[in-house]
Amino acid sequence: MSAPLAKLFGQTAMYGLPSIVGRLLNYLLVPLYTAIFAKPADYGVLSDLFAYVAFLVVVLPLGMETAYFRFIQQHEDSEHVFNNSFVPVILVNACFFLLIYVTNPWIAKWMLYRDHTEFIVLIGGIVCIDAITSLPLAKLRAENKAKRFMVVQLTSILLNILLNLVFLLGFFNPSRPEEGIMFILIANLISSGLKLLLLYDIIAKVKFTFDWVLIGKMLSYSWPLVIAGFAGIVNETLDRVLLKQILYNPAVPNSLEQATAQVGVYSACYKLAMLVTIFLQAYRYAAEPFFFSQLKNQDRNVVFVRTMNIFIAIVCIAFLFVSINLGIFKYFIRKEAYYVGLNVVPILLLANVCLGIYYNQSVWYKLSNQTKFGAFIALIGAGITIFINVIFIPMYGFIASAWATLLAYIAQMIISFYLGKKYYPIPYDVRKFYVYFGGSIGIYCLYSLLRILMNVPIKGFSLPLLLLGNLMLLGFAYFVYRNEHHLFRFKKP
Repeated sequence: MSAPLAKLFGQTAMYGLPSIVGRLLNYLLVPLYTAIFAKPADYGVLSDLFAYVAFLVVVLPLGMETAYFRFIQQHEDSEHVFNNSFVPVILVNACFFLLIYVTNPWIAKWMLYRDHTEFIVLIGGIVCIDAITSLPLAKLRAENKAKRFMVVQLTSILLNILLNLVFLLGFFNPSRPEEGIMFILIANLISSGLKLLLLYDIIAKVKFTFDWVLIGKMLSYSWPLVIAGFAGIVNETLDRVLLKQILYNPAVPNSLEQATAQVGVYSACYKLAMLVTIFLQAYRYAAEPFFFSQLKNQDRNVVFVRTMNIFIAIVCIAFLFVSINLGIFKYFIRKEAYYVGLNVVPILLLANVCLGIYYNQSVWYKLSNQTKFGAFIALIGAGITIFINVIFIPMYGFIASAWATLLAYIAQMIISFYLGKKYYPIPYDVRKFYVYFGGSIGIYCLYSLLRILMNVPIKGFSLPLLLLGNLMLLGFAYFVYRNEHHLFRFKKP
C-alpha cells in the first residue's frame, strides 16, 4: 500500500478503535435496553432524548475542531491557535448550560416531558462537557498522541458501560421505566465528566488571551461547518423527534405512547445499521487531519482517488454483510415487538453508504476553504429530510423516515460530486463507483428475490438462504480484492 494510504488506514484503526469499541459495546447494550424496556414506547423516550443530544453535540463545539486542524497548518504557534479555538467553546458552553438550568421547565414542556425536567438538566450537562473536551481530544489527534487519545476515550466508554450494567441490573425497577432512563443519563454524565479529569492537564494550560483577528477567521471558517453538521444531524436524528411530535395527538387516548413506540421500534432497528456507522465514525476521526496533511503532497489527488475506491468497496461489503445476515443480527433486539421495523435496516444501511461517500467528497470544500458549500449541501439534505418526514410520516410512519434519510444522502452525494468537479476537481474513478455501488445493490436485489421465492419473511431465518446470500457476498468481496489488492502491497523503502 502506498505510504499515505497506509498512514490513513493505520490512523483509522488507532483513532477509530475507541469509537469502534464504544459503539460495539453500545451495540451490545441494545439487548439489555430492549429487554428491560419491554414496551417500545419506553425505549422510544431514551431514543428521543439522545436525538436532542446529537444536535447539541454538533453545534456546541462551534466547528472549532476542524478549524483548529486547518489553522495549525498556517501558523507556527500551534498553542496560540489552540487557545483561541478553545476559549470561545468554553464561554459558549458555560452560557448555554446556565440557560438550560434556568429554562428547563419550559423546555421539558415543549419536549413533552413536563414531569421530568431533570432529564433536560442532565442532557445539558452531558453535551456541554462533551463539547468542551472535544478540543483537547482534537489536540491529541493533531499531535499524533494516539495512545493517550485511546486511553481517554476507552476509559470513558468502559465506565459508561459499567455504570449502565450496575445501575440497570442492580438497582432498576422495571415497573418504573423513567428510573431506567434516569440511570442511563447519569451514567453518561459521569463518564463524560471522567474525560474532563483525564484531560485536565491540557485544559489547565489554556491561556485566556484573545486574538480577535484569529478567532474571527476561525469562526468564519467554522460556522458553515456548524450549519453543515447541524443539517447533517437533521438527516440522521430529526426523524425520531418528528415521529413523536407528528404522530402525537392530544385528543386521542394513548396517542403519546403509540407515537413514542414508533420511535422505539425505529431506533432499535436503526441500531442494526450500526456496522457501517461504526466504520464511518472511526474513519472520520482519522480522515480529517489526514486530508489536511496532504495539502502539500503533489500526488494528493491520486491518494484521494485511491482512498475513495477502497472506502466505497468496504462500505458496500458492510451493507451486504448486515443485510444478508439480518436474520441473525435481529437477535440483538430481545423483544419481538421491535421486529416490525426490520424492513428499514437495508434502507438505512444504504443511506449510510451514501453518507460515507459524501463525507469523502467533502475534502474538496474543506481544503479549498469553501466551507459555505458544505452548509449549502447539508441544508438541501435537511430540507429533503424535513419535507418527506412531514408529508409522509402521517401515512407511513417510520418507513417514511428511513426513505427520507436515504434520499437526502443520495442528493447530498450527487450535488457534492458535481460542485466538486467545478470548484476543486478530483478525478474520481466513477466507473468503480458504479461497479461497486451498483453491484452491491444488484446482489441485494437478487438475494431479496430469492427470499421472496423461498417464502422467507424479512424477520425469518433460513439456513439455505443464508448460505446462498453469504456465498454471493464472498464472491463480491473477492471481486473487490482482485481489483484493489495492488494497493495493499507495502512498498519497500
